[in-house]
Amino acid sequence: MKIEILTKNDNREVQNSIISQIRDLINYKNLEPGDKLPSERMLSEKFGVSRSNIRETIQKLEFYGLLKSMPQSGTFVANIGGVALNGMIDDILRLEDPDFKSLVETRILLELKISALAAVRRSESDLKQIEEALQAYSEKVLNGQDAVQEDLLFHLAIAKAAGNSTLNTLMLMITPEIITNFETYHVCDKNQARAGIQEHTDIFEAIKEQDPIKVKEKMNIHFNILYQYCNAEE
Repeated sequence: MKIEILTKNDNREVQNSIISQIRDLINYKNLEPGDKLPSERMLSEKFGVSRSNIRETIQKLEFYGLLKSMPQSGTFVANIGGVALNGMIDDILRLEDPDFKSLVETRILLELKISALAAVRRSESDLKQIEEALQAYSEKVLNGQDAVQEDLLFHLAIAKAAGNSTLNTLMLMITPEIITNFETYHVCDKNQARAGIQEHTDIFEAIKEQDPIKVKEKMNIHFNILYQYCNAEE
């Protein structure tokens, strides 16, 4: 049994090595698009890495749609053609962890669209969840407590109300990294957090009124500090 303690960079290197070797299996015709992948144990022995490394890498390739797990059958190479598969693997190997600026820009682009959809599609149940998240945020701020997590849960409630599972998934993906970086870079001070109560309230009211234009205007105002951060980094 292999026990490995890896840093984030080391783990990325191991995963990239496994991805490259899986690509070699495909390119040398040991695997074809649509073929079943060897077991985790076999790949672990062949590549000289732990089964947990194999499992994590398979999950990563599944996320990008290059592998597909079938219950009771195993994991298969996506049937998308060798050229497309090689090109996508090249892109995955070049990927780097997103920096804070790229996360902020992504969040802004997503939420402007999400908030407009939420205004149009929200249900009464969605509205209740957004309001509850707003109240939780306000209570924390007024008590002088850090409310970064409550802030983002408010925005996730809006994402859910947008009724688009892909946009919701993207928000869920970037949220943990945003929480970590907000705390690291101290993006929001207490004064900004207090102003955020009114900004959040304005966003909530626009969604309640089902006014997509107004909610985008209010969201832009809310993102003013983030816009300043992005511009300062350029």
